[in-house]
Amino acid sequence: MSLTPLDKKAIQRSFERAAPGYDGHAILEREIESRLLERLDHLQQAPDMIADIGCGTGSASSLLAKRFEPARLITLDWSAAMLRQACQHGDPRLMLLCADMHALPLAARSVDLIFSNLALQWSCDLSAVFHEFRRIMKPGAMLVFTCYGPDTLNELKGAWRAVDELPHVNDFPDMHDIGDELMSAGFREPVMDVERMTLDYPHVMALMRELKGSGAHNVATHRMRGLTGKSRLRDMQRAYESYRHNGRYPASYEIIYGAAFAPAEGQPVRTADGDVATFSVDALRIR
Repeated sequence: MSLTPLDKKAIQRSFERAAPGYDGHAILEREIESRLLERLDHLQQAPDMIADIGCGTGSASSLLAKRFEPARLITLDWSAAMLRQACQHGDPRLMLLCADMHALPLAARSVDLIFSNLALQWSCDLSAVFHEFRRIMKPGAMLVFTCYGPDTLNELKGAWRAVDELPHVNDFPDMHDIGDELMSAGFREPVMDVERMTLDYPHVMALMRELKGSGAHNVATHRMRGLTGKSRLRDMQRAYESYRHNGRYPASYEIIYGAAFAPAEGQPVRTADGDVATFSVDALRIR
């Protein structure tokens, strides 16, 4: 899977700045969150420990806590400013944790359910993320997630391509590549599907302001640094005119939904050195 490398520090700064006003811009994110929550309707066993990975301002964490009372909930994000917003929900069962999803400071086999809404597209290494997810999940635990796919913001990508060859819009992973990474990490029964949504705006700058307000602007490692010149911005807006329909400017989103289960104890995982199986001490006790 070859994607444009992302600047992790820039991602963190972006969400730090966006946090105070994030909920006012996250209309699409909240809609996708609601649809992902619906996929838990048929969860057969109520979880005792839930991890909301990439929780943002804690909207889903609060809803999960109400839904699965008295479960405990780890509300995890790598933006301290986002977690300060999550504090405002005031639920004592939300255990706020500022951490990187590539290296989770959580015990192995400690989580019954991982919920992750629109966080995986910010990963620099999906393989590392899924291996960490598997490590902290109990055997049979459930993972549900969403992620933007490669057709997201095609109009904006096309408009910028008419101006220059620099990366202005982040690349997003393909559904099949995500599925392959899940399988490589040893998850079982993965189910993937895609939904496409289009929002429209009165002008292009309204879209740009919404992306910036939700922290979702360009963080490619090889992006142009500094301010975008007015003439280049005008050229991009002029190129975007070809997408205008009924006086509105569309922005397309490809949303990938995924669900999978942690494998049974001892199920091997593929590594560069071959398949490796791990067992808890309890599993090895003579009964």
